[in-house]
Amino acid sequence: MTTKDQNDQLMRDLHAVINDAESLLKNAALPLSDDFKSAKERFENTIRHAKDEIVRLEKLVVTKTREAAHATDDYVKENPWQAVGLGAAIGLVIGLLISRK
Repeated sequence: MTTKDQNDQLMRDLHAVINDAESLLKNAALPLSDDFKSAKERFENTIRHAKDEIVRLEKLVVTKTREAAHATDDYVKENPWQAVGLGAAIGLVIGLLISRK
């Protein structure tokens, strides 16, 4: 599943939460009705699923960040002078941008 697919799924879950909340509020006048109980159950399930998805996405982001950090570390160890040159170039660009003010 791609990041775009995951983002789309999360948005669908959030929309479902909103729809279920609206349904719950609409049926709040009849707290003992089957519609109310059904809406409450759907709402709770949707929230649970959305929370699980957020936790999963958070773990994915942490994993990808760690992988990027390790790749960067490996690159710097393998190419120290290129890394120093790149850092100097970035510092120069930032310095020029700051001094333009």
